[in-house]
Amino acid sequence: MIFLPLPQGERKRAEGGKSLTEDATTRLADIYRRFGEREAVSRSPLYVELCNGIAGDGEFLSLLVQLPLEKRQPNLLLAAVKYLYGVAADWPDFRNRALAHWPEVEAVIRTRRTQTNEPARCATLLPLLALLPPPLALLEVGASAGLCLLPDFYSYDFAGRSVAPTKAAPDAPLFRCAANLATPVPAGNLDIVWRAGLDLNPLDPTDPGDTRWLEALVWPGEGDRARLLRQALAVAGRDPPRVVKGDLRHDLARLAGEAPKNATLVVFHTAVLAYVQDHADRVAFGDTIKALGAQWVSNEGAEIINRPGEPPAPWGNFLLSLNGQGVAHTDAHGTAIDWFAPLPLT
Repeated sequence: MIFLPLPQGERKRAEGGKSLTEDATTRLADIYRRFGEREAVSRSPLYVELCNGIAGDGEFLSLLVQLPLEKRQPNLLLAAVKYLYGVAADWPDFRNRALAHWPEVEAVIRTRRTQTNEPARCATLLPLLALLPPPLALLEVGASAGLCLLPDFYSYDFAGRSVAPTKAAPDAPLFRCAANLATPVPAGNLDIVWRAGLDLNPLDPTDPGDTRWLEALVWPGEGDRARLLRQALAVAGRDPPRVVKGDLRHDLARLAGEAPKNATLVVFHTAVLAYVQDHADRVAFGDTIKALGAQWVSNEGAEIINRPGEPPAPWGNFLLSLNGQGVAHTDAHGTAIDWFAPLPLT
């Protein structure tokens, strides 16, 4: 077992007689417990067990609180252990693997990001993108390996309403998405003439280490997610989308300037705003998109957007928006869409 001493500053006493480390440990235990109860409960029984185990393990938590705040999140830890040592059998097995090899686990946590590149989210983006004037120029912020830049390469089944790919690809994934009757499922796929991504740390769909990391971010017990990811990676490996290293706060306008002027520029993102902590940066990001004259498609956690007057979303769902107006609630992994906006969109 590895146990690292707490930094001196963390041992100082805080107000109320409770140490700063004790406060941080208690908060972190709550985060892991809530992650299991809310995020993983319907998706991965193993991750529920692991998160409950971590939340009640003082030795494990004492290691995690020494990491930077942004590196303490459950997804990152769980993926790092899976990346190095595969899927654990249970909590004791996970604990033994992680603590016995903590320096290696910590190294992955510190060098990697939770860049879950879920291509199935294209199923929930497609109905909205299809309403925009073609042809489209897609610019994804937080693109990871760029798998969501290829919606026209994939097939879709919206509860019996099928959409074929515009660009045929052997063994392309078929994404199944439950859709309510109000969802404007298009008759055909998209006409995309330009695509590019922006990411702080672009991943390469042809690099074995990067693809293994993306597979490690898929939770065990989630059915076809891993298989579909591998199929999408194969598509991207044959025709890798361009993803540029950059920061949405500074580099968006420059990349957008490369888009063809005769296409509808669409700036889109999924599960990105949670990593933009400063509210002023979020506002400036939106202002930049407006100044570009682009269509702004946002697919973010409903609790992050929290717009008054819109239908409440089930916990864990995303809010799909166009230019700041909500149009649908979507499953975080692209398996369902519940459209509520009247058509046509204004």
